[in-house]
Order: sequence, then C-alpha cells, then structure tokens
Amino acid sequence: MTSPLRKSRLVRAAIATCAFLFVPLAHGASDAEAADPFAHPAALEPDVRFWIRVYTEVTTDQGLLHDDWNLGLVYEVLRFDPDTSPSQRERRVVEAKARYAGLLKRFAAGSTEDLTLHEQRILHAFGANATPRDYRDAIDRIRFQLGQANRFHEGLIRAAAWEKHIAQTLAQHGVPAEIAALPHVESSFNLAAYSKVGAAGLWQFMPGTAKRFMRVDGVVDERLDPYSATEAAANLMLYNYRLLGTWPLAVTAYNHGPGGLRRAQDELGSSDIAVIVKRYQGATFGFASRNFYVAFLAALEVDRNAEKYFGPITRLPDTDSTPVELPDYVPVEALAKAFKIDMGALRVLNPALRPPIWS
Repeated sequence: MTSPLRKSRLVRAAIATCAFLFVPLAHGASDAEAADPFAHPAALEPDVRFWIRVYTEVTTDQGLLHDDWNLGLVYEVLRFDPDTSPSQRERRVVEAKARYAGLLKRFAAGSTEDLTLHEQRILHAFGANATPRDYRDAIDRIRFQLGQANRFHEGLIRAAAWEKHIAQTLAQHGVPAEIAALPHVESSFNLAAYSKVGAAGLWQFMPGTAKRFMRVDGVVDERLDPYSATEAAANLMLYNYRLLGTWPLAVTAYNHGPGGLRRAQDELGSSDIAVIVKRYQGATFGFASRNFYVAFLAALEVDRNAEKYFGPITRLPDTDSTPVELPDYVPVEALAKAFKIDMGALRVLNPALRPPIWS
C-alpha cells in the first residue's frame, strides 16, 4: 500500500510547470540598514583578492599553498592531474608543505644566500624587519586551499533559477539584497549539497540551527527545499543582525554563531569587522570563521561581475510557478497520474520529502 503524502506544509503542486513544490508563506518584513551595508575595510582587501582568485582562477584540479593569516603570501599553485586520487593529492600537499617548511627554517637560521627568484619573492613577502621567530611561526601556518573556479562557474549557471525568489524573500524580510550571493560560498547553489559536518542544502543549514526555522526529521528535511531554506536563511540573518548590530557581523555569525561574535565584541570592545577578523583569538574562531566575511565579499564581487571573470554565461531559466496546496492526503501515484509526470521528476522537484514519503 502506498504511503500518502502529508497535507499542508509537505507538498504543493506547481501547475505552471506540471510539477509540485513545497513553498512556505512569507512573514512580516523588517527594514534593511543602508543602501550599501557591507564594509570593505582596506585591511581586508588582500584577503578578498585571495578569495576572488580561488573563485575565478584556480579550479578543483589545483590549489593554493599559502599562509593562513597573511593571505597575500601564496607559496605555490599546486596542480593535479584530473585522475590523481585523493590520497595522491594529499601526499603532494604534505610534501609541498614540508618543502616550504624547510625553506622557512633556512630563513630563520639566517641562510638567505643563493636563493632562486621564487625563494627571494617569499623572503621579501615577510618584509625587511622579519625575525627568525616570524619565519618559525609561519611554518605552522602553511595551509592548502583547493580552487573553486569551476564550481563557482557552475553555481552562476544554477543561481539564475533561484535569484528572483531569493531577492523577493530577502526584500520581504528587510535583509540586504547582497545576501543573495551567500549560497555561492555555502553550496555553489547546489540544492543537494551536504558538508562533512552535516550541513545541507542551498544555504547549508546545520540540523540544530535549521530546526529553529524548519522541519528536519526522517520524513521531511526542509533544508533541501530552496523555498523553505531561503525563508529560514532570511530569518536567521535578520536575527543575527538584530543581535549584533552590523551586517558584516551578521554574515560572520552565519558561520560562527552569534554567541561567538558577541564574545568577540565584548572582548575587543569593537564591532569593526576588520578588528575582529584580525585580532579575535577565540578558541573556535578558526580559518573558516575568520574568512567567511571576506569570502562573501569576494563571491559578491564575482557574482556582480560574472562575465568579467568567466565570459558569457548561459544561465538556467527562472523557476517561476504557481503553487497550489493539496487539500488532503494523496498517494504519490495519484499525483503522478494527475499531473502526467513521472515519479523521478516529482522526487527531483520535491527535495525536502525524504524516502519514507516515496516508499
């Protein structure tokens, strides 16, 4: 016997596309801050340029070996054969880190003779007043960042399908329009994206945070529904802003959590995003949190000037449709027959409905 689909917030039929989607109702709006609410501090510009490079120049078959505090210091661009296994890539990264660690030890020991032009560039990047300790400390900061250019390009293609809805939802909540670029950082606009730590969907909600705004269980996971998740993201971002007082901190709190940013404000006596990014030493305020805002600014720049970085882009069509709420429980086979659409298409268009609904 076929399990029926639950009423109301589970399924909505989109007549215009002969498919059905779950779409939440928007709630009351709040006023946005200023026309350009996002600070671009000069101190963060090298970091923004680093992420623009990651998003536009370096693909997932490449990566940057760099200093994780001074993002302007890139030791080398590592390039991998597409057929290279993950373990082989990791071995190359480890070997490259060891090679540059050895170079930094030479600098710390005062051995700066007979350097190649490449090694001289690295030495000069530390400045004329660098001490042996500066070089030794930098050894533990050597980090590898995989490129994202091809994924970002794919995200630009996919984003067009959701841009209109995202813009409308953010405007209804009084959230700045620029936040629409955030899924480039989070998921490359991949609705089915899952992270290693359990974040899911377009906006990469963790289960605990998501349950404040959406249904997440074994039957329905609204994180995977772009309509529900966008509504939740707008509500969360507005909550962060009201708590922290600035949009740069609200964006950073999307990754790090508002409690951690409140502690940073209290400890440093500042709400300046550059001060917090460069000076806050919270135990969990690691590379990802420190770089979340600058990565967002980079994504916003690339999104606004996509053809400058990628040339002409053929985008997906907008997903505009007219939602209709089903009045009661309906077997999935009955829906498929009524809308003259196969089950596979129904599942693709209703990603929040988990396997028990379909089986």
